[in-house]
Amino acid sequence: MVSKTVELLREEIPVKQQPLTLSGDTKTGLVLVDLVNGFCTVGAGNLAPKEPDEQISKMVEESVRLAKAFSEKKWPIFAFFDCHYPDRPEPPYPPHCLTGTDEAKLVPDLLWLENEPNATLRRKECTDGFLGSIDKDGSNVFIDWVKNNQIKQILVAGICTDICVLDFVCSVLSARNRGFLPPLENVIVSSQACSTYDVPLHVAKTNKEVVSHPQEVMHHVGLYIAWGRGAQIASEVLFE
Repeated sequence: MVSKTVELLREEIPVKQQPLTLSGDTKTGLVLVDLVNGFCTVGAGNLAPKEPDEQISKMVEESVRLAKAFSEKKWPIFAFFDCHYPDRPEPPYPPHCLTGTDEAKLVPDLLWLENEPNATLRRKECTDGFLGSIDKDGSNVFIDWVKNNQIKQILVAGICTDICVLDFVCSVLSARNRGFLPPLENVIVSSQACSTYDVPLHVAKTNKEVVSHPQEVMHHVGLYIAWGRGAQIASEVLFE
């Protein structure tokens, strides 16, 4: 049933995707969204997969590949951590990724980013990393990263396609259109390096505390909205 629904969505709201080849000719930055245990590691928390999840596993694998390629080329990387304090809930979501816990740490295959000289790490307390980059003095760490590195385009990867990734992408596109992010021109989302979580309808019907969230459907919807707002969608990412 889900596969038929996804096929119908792809027919009714098609997402234009194409391969992306990156070279040193255009300054590109990689943005990793919430590749932390609390969303990606089986059994790690309330919002982590309860059992092995193929879409999430492939997303992590592809994100790690991209991060290693950017590191080897000494290209800039910006990694968001979802991180919350116990006394600051984030409704409608249950407690997750609490500061100081393993949930709020990068997945094991990306822990090396903590010592990566070309990586900027940012802990955020909201779904939208762009807003989560604002400091108390009004400055924005992400805007500074773009300007300091003279980034022309960003490649976005992570979880969830329809929530944190989408919120960030939409905010960045709006900021770019308002002229807040020079010299940024292009925002690109890697469809293979993004994923979302799965709550089938039959599960939601038996638990009043959760809302149905079919993984393949919502992943596609997230990509479609990002594309509709002006982001490019990369079906695969290659390097010269």
